[in-house]
Amino acid sequence: MAGYECAAQRRRDGERVDVQVSTGHLRWAAHDYRQLLASGIGAARDGLRWHVIEQRSGYYDWSSFLPLLRAARECNLQVVWDLCHYGYPDGLDIWRPEFVERFARFSGAAARLMVDEGFEAPFCSPINEMSFWSWAGGDVGYFNPGAHGRGLELKHQLVRASIEAIEAIRAQAPAARFVQCDPLIHVVPDSSRAVDQERAEGQRLSQFQAWDMLAGRQWPGLGGCEAYLDIIGANFYPQNQWRHNGERILRGHPEFRPLAGLLAELHRRYGRPILLAETGAEGDARGPWLDYVGSQLAVALQRGVDVQGLCWYPFLGYPGWDDGRYCPAGVFGDADGAGTRAPYHPLLMQLQALEKLHRPGQ
Repeated sequence: MAGYECAAQRRRDGERVDVQVSTGHLRWAAHDYRQLLASGIGAARDGLRWHVIEQRSGYYDWSSFLPLLRAARECNLQVVWDLCHYGYPDGLDIWRPEFVERFARFSGAAARLMVDEGFEAPFCSPINEMSFWSWAGGDVGYFNPGAHGRGLELKHQLVRASIEAIEAIRAQAPAARFVQCDPLIHVVPDSSRAVDQERAEGQRLSQFQAWDMLAGRQWPGLGGCEAYLDIIGANFYPQNQWRHNGERILRGHPEFRPLAGLLAELHRRYGRPILLAETGAEGDARGPWLDYVGSQLAVALQRGVDVQGLCWYPFLGYPGWDDGRYCPAGVFGDADGAGTRAPYHPLLMQLQALEKLHRPGQ
């Protein structure tokens, strides 16, 4: 799968990140989708810009979304649509009940539009990376809402909003499918002291908290139940493992935990299909990382783990969130004046080979 980055948060300095605009994907979505299909890939992640669509409560301007939706239909492309990728309308207080209610109404309206456009069984990711957002926006003030020490409170709010959104979507599109995306991590203790072991394990287990809340396994008062877990979206990057003191543990280190083991644990815990919903690297590290991930998925499949796909993310090179630095993480680069993008050929060929290897019937 191709992951078209659609992050739309406000940074700590108040500036809005809007990656669909900064990569040119919003303008050239039809070109991007056709180029994707020509590469032999027929599925993608993409998103809606809620902050633009609903600038006034209850009034929806779909003009930024309809071209993507119709281009996906014309290309017969299977898209998982992110409804909220860190961004939300200005003036909306994320801590208040209105956030949950307004997001549910927006989600239901988006589902109604998809059905009206011919998508009877849309795939949606209601709120992207609730655990990461809770940490980034609720604990360390990295981006909106810019809070400190309120991560658990924010996670509760995001889980409530996701649950209400699922109900609103199912009311309009009963056959809808849902992908709940969060990072897979591994945390190693600083020392053999019991207190350090417990702290590291507590942080490691936090990766499951949002999924557990959705399923009603933790904080059942939020309204969760197993029916809200459909497809588990596991996001995994080279930097997703560290010591409890913050030191990164990279691939090749003896304490680096193989991806196949992480996926097997996730599958045992929930028994749901898994999509590797985000994975990627920058520059010359892209090829070796895809080799590693592809080999680990093969191991996981051999062990009976129900992995449904791999999404390279982001699929396009993009300006960094904080400083605009060009990040060469994509399979394709910037668009020219006609919307055509030059591929990073080594990575594209690897993805095509992986697609052929795991294509049904092969």
